Amino acid sequence: MIRQPNSILGNERLLVTMGKKGEIFGYYYPGKDFAQHVEESQACIHDGKGLIWSNAREWVADQKYIDNTNIVSTELTHPSGLKMEILDFVHPTLPVLVRKYKLSSTHSFHGKFFYFSNLQVGEMKKKNSGFCDYDSGLLAQYWKNYYVGITSTPLFEEWQVGKSMDTIWWTNAKFDMEDGELQRNNEDIGNLNCAVGWKLDLEPSKPVEITVFIGAASRRPALYRRMREVLKEPVERIYNDTQEKWIKWLSKKKLLELPDYLGFQEFRLELMKAFNRSILALSILNDPGKGSFLAAPEFDHEFEMSGGYGYCWHRDSAEIVTSLMEAGYPDYCSRFFKWCKGTQLQDGSWFQRYWLDGNTAPSWGNFSYSTQIDETGSTIFAMNSYYQTLDQPVKAEFLDNMWATVLCAAEYLMRRTSSGIHETCLCLWETHSGIFTYTNAAIYAGLIGAANMAIDYNEKGLADRWTERAEFIKRTTIEKFWLDEGYFARGMKDGAYDNAIDASIIGVFVPFNMLSPTDKKEREMIKSIIRNIEKYLRVPVNGHFGIKRYVDDTYIDGNPWVVTTLWLSKALLELALTSDDTDREELSALTHDALKYIQWSLKGATGAGMLPEQVNKYTGRPAWAIPLSWSCALMLDNIMLLDDLQKKLDRD
Repeated sequence: MIRQPNSILGNERLLVTMGKKGEIFGYYYPGKDFAQHVEESQACIHDGKGLIWSNAREWVADQKYIDNTNIVSTELTHPSGLKMEILDFVHPTLPVLVRKYKLSSTHSFHGKFFYFSNLQVGEMKKKNSGFCDYDSGLLAQYWKNYYVGITSTPLFEEWQVGKSMDTIWWTNAKFDMEDGELQRNNEDIGNLNCAVGWKLDLEPSKPVEITVFIGAASRRPALYRRMREVLKEPVERIYNDTQEKWIKWLSKKKLLELPDYLGFQEFRLELMKAFNRSILALSILNDPGKGSFLAAPEFDHEFEMSGGYGYCWHRDSAEIVTSLMEAGYPDYCSRFFKWCKGTQLQDGSWFQRYWLDGNTAPSWGNFSYSTQIDETGSTIFAMNSYYQTLDQPVKAEFLDNMWATVLCAAEYLMRRTSSGIHETCLCLWETHSGIFTYTNAAIYAGLIGAANMAIDYNEKGLADRWTERAEFIKRTTIEKFWLDEGYFARGMKDGAYDNAIDASIIGVFVPFNMLSPTDKKEREMIKSIIRNIEKYLRVPVNGHFGIKRYVDDTYIDGNPWVVTTLWLSKALLELALTSDDTDREELSALTHDALKYIQWSLKGATGAGMLPEQVNKYTGRPAWAIPLSWSCALMLDNIMLLDDLQKKLDRD
């Protein structure tokens, strides 16, 4: 089942995804990519007649993050006068989700409050075991070394360990709730579900608070200890500690001086919030022990409509870690590149994608002709970007540690580009097989980066050789792929030119700098590329235009992407930063156009502010992977460029 979240929560050990009405879509432990333990987990109220589920259509929902935190507030209002307020946060250090419910009513109400879960612990639904140890206040479900437990404050009064496949009410926990009473079955095995319940008496001025804790562990004794430990802490203290943790984390960020006189005062605050939200989202999607990043929380587990997203791509992560570095978080770079050293293949390249622990993930890039060479170029390019920011002696230590990795990767790129363009491989979109402008640009950037590091490693011969090849690739790409129409062809397929315009051709400028905005001729080429991308790839949505990937895109209806749109705005801002100081008209026009694309991207976010991969071209709503790490990284880049632009104007 495909379910896209409205918000995410987590800490170093746990990732949780949620719908806009507080339904849990995903609960990932011990990795943020595996295992996903939940099929359904949410609350409901029995009003004496039947169940009112928290995700029922009648509830009016308002979900948002508490400012500067990864704490989610969901407010549900029902036409009957019932109100359900939920504060969701993950314990600062333990893999425990805290769900604090505040229940109220505009009139006297007497019924039941139930918390229901349909779990698939260890992603193994059919072989789970479950039990309720009421004396310890714990309901648990497990398989092998995966344990998920539920406890509460106050302690639940009734429970049911049920059989989710059964259709009879006294065994299936979901049906058992319908009469307002649970059967208190203590244990079972197989396809399980479970519920816990409380008597609920509400008066207009007397709300009731119930806190549900959902924790995970790898052994039964550890689960018991963990849940006992969390019950000993006052909920308010856990909340305050969580809030303090995230506020402290954000205090490390780069301080911004966003302009307030370029015609976008009305969403300056929105940009600041987007900056914070992107940092906070990326912190959850990172594995701090390994250094890798999820492209997005997995939502297509069965590969129904895609190849899945809950993995780490080097290309995406290369942009992510450099964005975070510029935002004030360089440690992400050091951990990621250490991870890259361990994941590099024997031939010097990197695989299409990986599990967060470094194992190769399911892929259609298993051969030299189906790999993605841009992954390797992107990685070395980003590695050099980080390296150049370091001071001695850390700089020398980093290069000593990474030199073999750089050498092997650069030589791999050399072997794949003897003709001045790369050999056949898969494009960055994993759609076409051939030779591509974007991939050539990534290889160019990787070789230039490797050459810069080689100079410092006293390997001038290698540096000259790699630089010469990079320049050969640049010349050949321009000679072969630049079209009279004023843009680069996508590339070549089956020996024939593929002249379809693809948003990724902007990669020759951002992020890979193969074309320079300070070179007059190349600057005009960049401007022409931008004009053609706008001409052929703009899609009207949400009062402006988003940019789709390429003209013949059919993936998920060919929606515009946030990544491609923010690439374009980033290019415009880079041009603005390098514009002639006396040409205020050009600077203003470039900035104005960039702001429109940034604003469009923000309009496509979820109600809680999560940036998606795509925006539905018919409805304007966020689409497909949510949140997409790559989108978050590019939003950081764009906002920091606006900040740089402010500083430029201040100097002038």
